[in-house]
Amino acid sequence: MSTTLALTQDLIRLPSLTPDDAGCQQLIARRLEALGFACETLQFGEVTNLWARRGSSAPVLVFAGHTDVVPTGPLEAWTSAPFTPTLRDGRLYGRGAADMKTSIAAFIVAVEEFVAAHADHPGSIALLLTSDEEGPSIDGTVQVCKRLQERGETIDYCIVGEPTSVDRLGDTIKNGRRGSLSAKLTVRGVQGHIAYPHLAKNPIHLAAPVLAELVATHWDAGNEFFPPTAWQMSNIHAGTGANNVIPASITIDFNFRFSTESSVDGLKQRVGEVLDRHALDYQLDWALSGLPFLTGRGNLSAALCAAIAAETGLVAELSTSGGTSDGRFIARICEQVIEFGPPNASIHKIDEHIEVRDIDPLKNIYRRVLESLLA
Repeated sequence: MSTTLALTQDLIRLPSLTPDDAGCQQLIARRLEALGFACETLQFGEVTNLWARRGSSAPVLVFAGHTDVVPTGPLEAWTSAPFTPTLRDGRLYGRGAADMKTSIAAFIVAVEEFVAAHADHPGSIALLLTSDEEGPSIDGTVQVCKRLQERGETIDYCIVGEPTSVDRLGDTIKNGRRGSLSAKLTVRGVQGHIAYPHLAKNPIHLAAPVLAELVATHWDAGNEFFPPTAWQMSNIHAGTGANNVIPASITIDFNFRFSTESSVDGLKQRVGEVLDRHALDYQLDWALSGLPFLTGRGNLSAALCAAIAAETGLVAELSTSGGTSDGRFIARICEQVIEFGPPNASIHKIDEHIEVRDIDPLKNIYRRVLESLLA
């Protein structure tokens, strides 16, 4: 059994349901301390974070990820117990196998192999791990990045071990993510009997042309890496439950997934202009869950693409698709942030798994990046 597979199994055995780390970071810290890493546990609320660093000079290459996993769902639906790592038909099954305990194990073993071969390497290697990525992401990576910034610690390169591959290990890396801006819009009218509409003011009718205009609005054209910004409604609620009452209000939940071509303030302003033009009586409450980030072609993407090609023979596609990740926080203090990990088809699902044949190549890719940038 390979060292990376064995460590992945050890991590899966620890039931680290978000935000409980369940001892994963302690296990990792012991292995890193044996390599000369200074390991620091940063606790914020219920969330456990680990910052581990070897070296004191630049450049600083960081491997980042999360030890927490999503809930299992109904246990009876699993073919084997979710926290009992199980090898079956060439796959390793268990919660976190793909998202993202295999990546973390590959980080550690790649670093062990690299340090064994390059004990006096230039620069620094660091790991940033949290138990709050699958939760609200309030007391995890974002807080660690703030602490590092306060201390004046800088990061030159960061690989986040999110499962980014689609069909085969190495076919896709994420060099950015769209921002996510949500809002709750309440349009107020006047409640009344549906047979006497002249005595009421129907907020559904008032909101309808506004929503149609927002749906039809062209927000931006995107760019080389990002698709155009998208506006989508997720919920509409109105009514009293009776079919003969005009309601007093309607509430609409919507979300922007936006590119670097748009700004938070600009999107808010444009929505406000539409609402004001229709002279609505409304309340609008905004919630920003993540800014977009983009890493252009540079040393990190070149090193990672070369490592993938050498290990798998594939030409990796640069992509910004998908949801948000902790990369959005790290990008505030690091100009080159890229996400790369195993195939993501089974993440968050019953019988989550990873192909065993992908585990050591993943580790080798991470090691090759270290050799390219720090050897």
